[in-house]
Amino acid sequence: MAKPRDIRSGSFIRHNGELCQIMEIQHRTPGNLRAFYQAKMRNVKTGKQTEYRYNADEDVNVVRVETRELQYLYEEGDAFVCMDNESFEQLSIGKELFGIGAKFMKEGDTIIASFEGELVIGAQAPESTVLEITYTEPGLRGDTATNTLKPATLETGAQIMIPLFCDIGDKVKIDTRTGEYMERVKG
Repeated sequence: MAKPRDIRSGSFIRHNGELCQIMEIQHRTPGNLRAFYQAKMRNVKTGKQTEYRYNADEDVNVVRVETRELQYLYEEGDAFVCMDNESFEQLSIGKELFGIGAKFMKEGDTIIASFEGELVIGAQAPESTVLEITYTEPGLRGDTATNTLKPATLETGAQIMIPLFCDIGDKVKIDTRTGEYMERVKG
């Protein structure tokens, strides 16, 4: 058991019997009242976000979480099959754990997975990736005075908005956390 002062953003705790990840925690001392900790947390299984107010001397059940690097191999239904780089064991990880980054993953990417024992409780796609544009409408000549964007389909099937100067066959760098275009990659 730990105290609320020992918890940091990103920590995993067991709250009301459910595994939760702390998104944000703040120490507050309002006027003449006792100090408390206000925590925003996300349920790992359901994704639901909640807030809870901890007294400063309350016990919190902190969960030990191990993170490992895995290599994404292929897609199978609603899961990605990944391989542990050290034991070469193959694991099936649900797409929902990757969030928006699941649309931009390609074979061979290195991902980070969080484990509680042998159970996968979280997964993170690479922060950015380089993908090829497979379809987009041609940009209009001379229409570069404004920061105008056009839709494009990438090699993974994901659709994003790109600048007019990008064309089919170009490689673009994508932020997998937001799904936004970052830059065009030469070569």
